[in-house]
Amino acid sequence: MSAFGVRGRRYDRANMQDPIDRMLARITRLPFRATFHLRAPEYRYAVARGADTIRRQAGALIDERLAPAHPRKDGSQTPWGGHPVFRAQHATATCCRTCLQINHRIPKGRVLSDRERGYVVDVICRWIDHECASFDRSTLPPAPPALF
Repeated sequence: MSAFGVRGRRYDRANMQDPIDRMLARITRLPFRATFHLRAPEYRYAVARGADTIRRQAGALIDERLAPAHPRKDGSQTPWGGHPVFRAQHATATCCRTCLQINHRIPKGRVLSDRERGYVVDVICRWIDHECASFDRSTLPPAPPALF
């Protein structure tokens, strides 16, 4: 199921024909990258907004913060949390141009092509999808009360 509709599916061997799943299985085994998971507020945000909205927001964030040839504050432009896309960028090594070059073989020093932008957004959204599908909802604290 999923695409934030949720249900369990991790990077299993049956899905390893997909190059994005293979890449995610490799990268998420790296000790630093393996520490990143959606936190409760980011999970709630992703599920409440849905996959289409998160994909649009990811595209806008990538266009603004990663796509330029020389992004402003490259290497420190991606916050550590607060939005599911930010967590996903760190988990998938799509957080800065150096990580893109090392882990995804996308050279820095030039503007990302439309195809590369699409690839980065696909990687980010796939990770969020997997995280939502495997999120342990029993650990969620109660939702804050609605004020109105």
